[in-house]
Amino acid sequence: MKFLFVHQNYPAQFLHIVRHLVAAKRHEVVFITEPNANEIAGVRKVPYLKPKLDVSEVHVAARELDNGVRRAELVYRAAYGLNHLGYKPDIIIGHHGWGEMLNLRDLWPDVPMLGYMEFYYQYNAADVGFDPEFPSDPLDFPRIRAKNAINHIALNLGATGQCPTQWQLSTYPKWARPRIELIWEGVDLEMCSPDPAARRRTLKVGDMTIKPTDKLVTYVSRDLEPYRGFHIMMRALPDLLKAHKDLKVIMIGGDGISYGAAPHHGGNWREVMLAEVGKNIDPDRVVFPGRVPYSTYLSALRRSDAHVYLTYPFVASWSMRESMAIGCAVIGGDVDPVREFITHGENGVLTPFLEPRTLARTILNVIEDKTLNRKLREGARAYAEANLAMGDYLDRYCQVIANMTGENPAPRPELETEVAKKAGRIRKRATADA
Repeated sequence: MKFLFVHQNYPAQFLHIVRHLVAAKRHEVVFITEPNANEIAGVRKVPYLKPKLDVSEVHVAARELDNGVRRAELVYRAAYGLNHLGYKPDIIIGHHGWGEMLNLRDLWPDVPMLGYMEFYYQYNAADVGFDPEFPSDPLDFPRIRAKNAINHIALNLGATGQCPTQWQLSTYPKWARPRIELIWEGVDLEMCSPDPAARRRTLKVGDMTIKPTDKLVTYVSRDLEPYRGFHIMMRALPDLLKAHKDLKVIMIGGDGISYGAAPHHGGNWREVMLAEVGKNIDPDRVVFPGRVPYSTYLSALRRSDAHVYLTYPFVASWSMRESMAIGCAVIGGDVDPVREFITHGENGVLTPFLEPRTLARTILNVIEDKTLNRKLREGARAYAEANLAMGDYLDRYCQVIANMTGENPAPRPELETEVAKKAGRIRKRATADA
């Protein structure tokens, strides 16, 4: 089969399915993307130039759509070149959020399209207005509604959508959900695996050395910002550090903005929160290493005595899945996207997102109660093995592709008979329709 993938940051969410298809050694995989240094053997990258974005002359509420149609035009030009050379994919797979796929129907109107639909924005629910510290502004509602413009155009392309969690799918209007497939994303359970010996080794992260006798709390986010509860975690630190003299904290994440807004008065959220609570935090016991190599991140999670995952009601992070697979004792914010993964007291514990002191007490309880800690670790890993296995994710992905194209691109042997039957039904239906 011929696969055409599209995402501005290759390979993005499609890393595992692309590798799976390449490993089958019977497919042609092409990926349209902005230029970057990432490479996967067996994949042909077709770059497009980054467009001019956030043009000031465009109304702020329309800029996301403007950015999307600019990308769509450049992706179309790259795809047009492929088409001119005689290339026609059997299926197009990409992320609708960036707008890149909007014009590809004009080039290949009969090719099945599977588009990643991550989140449907709401001005009166989910993340907006969730945190009273950052109240929503009614004057901003038009911009938030307009963020769904690309979603709506994509839903009317006659294509199929995909969504990674049930909660994210539930943010879409009821009329849209039947058009979107739930493809529950998996984790590499071998790479993200527990290592009991990690607590017997000394670990160094940034300027901090964690000895086997230390207690370690970990927190991870792409960027340290309120959307991922950074301000709540920082406010929990004084009580936490005061209660345990041998406790250390690693706060992994950059100083940029992935979601939400930058501080009103400039700087970054790490600086803002250190100005607020830094005088009550021992700098020798809290480290901010920034974004770290993946191996360092895994080592920190394996050594962790308690791992904190906080988020607004928004897209769930990969770090939550990976921390559960590693067998961390996870303390999660009590919000819908986290509750989809964590059952309180079984594979993690839930704590009210907006209560720093409750968070501190919960972390201390997880650290001090060895029986609970062991139960949470074992429960998290068991949950990952039962629900987040990469093989199950890839099987589901391939089944969706089979339903759309009539061919399963890389089935496991035990699934071949089932997929062949489905493909037969699809061919019969196509013949009847003709």
